[in-house]
Amino acid sequence: MNKIGCWVEAMRLRTLPVSLSGVILAIGFSVKNGTFNIVPAVLCILFALLAQIASNFANEYYDFKGGLDRKGREGPRRGVTEGDITPQAMKRATYGLLAMACAIGCCLITYGGWWLIAIGVAIAIGVIAYSAGPYPLSHHGLGEVAVVFFFGIIPVNLTYYVQSLDWDCQVMLASVSAGLMGANVLIVNNYRDCEDDASVGKHTSVVLLGRKVMSSIYLLNGFIAVALMSELWMSSLVSSVLPLLYLLFHVMIWLKLQKLSGRALNPLLGMTSIAMLYYCLSFTLIQL
Repeated sequence: MNKIGCWVEAMRLRTLPVSLSGVILAIGFSVKNGTFNIVPAVLCILFALLAQIASNFANEYYDFKGGLDRKGREGPRRGVTEGDITPQAMKRATYGLLAMACAIGCCLITYGGWWLIAIGVAIAIGVIAYSAGPYPLSHHGLGEVAVVFFFGIIPVNLTYYVQSLDWDCQVMLASVSAGLMGANVLIVNNYRDCEDDASVGKHTSVVLLGRKVMSSIYLLNGFIAVALMSELWMSSLVSSVLPLLYLLFHVMIWLKLQKLSGRALNPLLGMTSIAMLYYCLSFTLIQL
């Protein structure tokens, strides 16, 4: 694999729809409530993408540094572990992207106020704390909780706020929906890596609770996510069909999740994140 291909692989393109989805969902609410503002919306999209890629890079770097990766693992190729990317280069890329995300976040101060700095600092800390620090969240069964907050509750509510300068109960419920869908992507990832993680003492939720329990949580997350927004889908016959299509796709992925293992689970990562993107994009489109 060439150098560019190694960096692209490290970005984990299959999972990037997760960061896009929450922002898109918030844009849908802004359109619905007549507060859509394209400039802060685009800034939020760029911030979310850069922060997720930085988090993916940090995860690869700090897992390598902590001896938690091995060559030939079941998941996507790890460039640092395989020797395709130097640890120093990955570390520089991680903090460089994080700095870029913070610079874009500072532009949002114009729209949302100076208090956004505190939120930006918390997000930056979260990017690193997921994989590093004295108590890495992903190593102690808290990865999914972090995803609910950092890919659901925070981006959805803040993206809506910087456009409307207001908070909304429906947006809050929808942000939890997005968070649960994002958590499902991580469940698939940890489901696939269960043996590898257990062998190096990485206590993900799947290692702690087992595949059977987490596959049930995966299924439940999708139904709870739709239930939290059910009232918003009932405006017409067409709109009410859209979440049902999501649930059909969701159940199909869940059935595959229980049957497959190892590298065969990799496509389910992309399928789960695309299902999330479909759900959020559908909601936004019906508001136009």
